Amino acid sequence: MAKRDFLTVLDLDRDELTDVLDLAARLKKEQHAGTLKPLLANKVLALIFHKPSLRTRVSFESGMARLGGRSIYISNQEIGMGTREAVSDIAEVLSRYVDAIMIRTFAHTWAEELARFASVPVINGLTDSSHPCQILADLQTVRESFPDLTGRRIVFIGDGNNVCRSWMNAARRLPIEVTLACPEGYELDAAFLNAAKKDAGDRIRIEHDPKVAARGADVLYTDVWASMGQEEEAEARKKVFRPFQINRALLDLAKPDAIVLHCLPAHRDEEITDEIMRHPRSHIFDQAENRMHAQNALLVRLLAEPWR
Repeated sequence: MAKRDFLTVLDLDRDELTDVLDLAARLKKEQHAGTLKPLLANKVLALIFHKPSLRTRVSFESGMARLGGRSIYISNQEIGMGTREAVSDIAEVLSRYVDAIMIRTFAHTWAEELARFASVPVINGLTDSSHPCQILADLQTVRESFPDLTGRRIVFIGDGNNVCRSWMNAARRLPIEVTLACPEGYELDAAFLNAAKKDAGDRIRIEHDPKVAARGADVLYTDVWASMGQEEEAEARKKVFRPFQINRALLDLAKPDAIVLHCLPAHRDEEITDEIMRHPRSHIFDQAENRMHAQNALLVRLLAEPWR
């Protein structure tokens, strides 16, 4: 069977995506019950990091260990991707040593080139344009509150960043609605938005008034206003995005059983108030835990029990 990569949510079709989520739920129950089996025994995962991480590194390393496998952390100081050594050479060498490669980097083209030359699966742990593993965890978390995703309204409050793009890709595979609530000028690029709407139609929307967007939402989702690489814009963004904070008033506009998500790290009392971070309807730390379970399910499907 040909190797599979996971660089964007679109690398899985609807049935495969649903299957990964079902498996993630099962693996989570088994781990909590102490019955998780070593499904990845003797498997080795290489972890390439160009960006710092808490959740990505620990969730992958812990997940591999709990499933009986191993992981190897590799910083760019050690390999000098694209400078000390060509990406294609790194891909071919690592493919002789490990069973899969995860990369967390800046340019999405680096993940694509790595996948092009690797003979083992390559997983995108984050690039500037896509964060698909985060969306697997997010979808798992949403399903824990709303088992039937059909028609669920996810409102992403922030800018059109990699997480937002990945959510819209999810809407191209699943019957959910995704609205980006952002200031004017911070939307997704037109080419991506047109392609997404071609698949998902009016289930993908852009709204510039966060109050309008929040009304009737099942999920209010936010992220930091300035991502890694945008530090110089941080102060200016604080002024522009201030009306887009998730706070008690905004949550009150959503459905009574709506949940709040944040992919972390959070800047409390900027994009989200400390009160809402700690609110009973905040599932942010369940969401963080689910990074491991969702990625475990993905790894099992890529390495041990592929889709039939």
